[in-house]
Amino acid sequence: MKFVTFLHNGQERFGGIKAGDDTLIVDITDKFQSLHQVLKDDALAAAQTAITSGKATLSISGVTLLPPITTAEKYFCIGVNYANRNAEYKDGSEAPKNPSVFMRSRESFVGHGQFIERPPESHQLDYEGEIVVIIGKEGRRIKRENARDHIAGLCVMNEGTLRDWVRHAKFNVTQGKNFEKSGSLGPWMVPLTDDIDLTDLQIQTRINGELRQDDHTSNMMFPIEFQIEYLSKFARLKAGDIIATGTPNGAGARFDPPKYLVPGDIVEVTCPAVGTLRNEVKDEIV
Repeated sequence: MKFVTFLHNGQERFGGIKAGDDTLIVDITDKFQSLHQVLKDDALAAAQTAITSGKATLSISGVTLLPPITTAEKYFCIGVNYANRNAEYKDGSEAPKNPSVFMRSRESFVGHGQFIERPPESHQLDYEGEIVVIIGKEGRRIKRENARDHIAGLCVMNEGTLRDWVRHAKFNVTQGKNFEKSGSLGPWMVPLTDDIDLTDLQIQTRINGELRQDDHTSNMMFPIEFQIEYLSKFARLKAGDIIATGTPNGAGARFDPPKYLVPGDIVEVTCPAVGTLRNEVKDEIV
């Protein structure tokens, strides 16, 4: 089961893809407004039933996929979370005591199949493949052992980054992480089920078919359940909130010379438990 948000005939719609056929969509917009609203209403099971019993009438090739949730209140991003990635830094010999956290805006993301844009202000557009958690149940000061109860599902992200712009200031990376349409989110949300082990998920990134990033969540310094516990200490996690859980080593900036994205490049981020998020790069037209 996969939940999709998409454009059809110029309108944002919501539906799902049944197991075994990734080519057709069951549109349930007439019953459920959006995935975000379904999560707010604690109606995920009802939406799943509607998709299972519904008729698949739309070809996925005939719609434009959007990020699974287009109206999230908060987009948390965890930085330098894989042990190998931490070792890339000059002070990487000592593991951090707490996770690095920054925020992104919804306008900085496009959906699966849409163009990622390289802005004229910088040609240092980089890729960062990440597994994403979508919150399904509101909570504050959530205990680690209860974290799974607050997860609705998973998707993947290319957390596109303008490398020179993350160094514009002394202590923050916000500028380089929030260029419009610089990253992507999708292709859909897969519900979290009992058979999904959050400590053993694989994440891979390929550029034009070349494998650049390949790691497992078992190598995270701050596991997903801990991230939820930590974030919920200072913020109220709400249904639909997004948590990008960190990227492995192998980003373009770490090559010598760096391998930044250029127009025409194809970025594919894959988590076998979710699927593949695919986007082409183009220059922003100004």
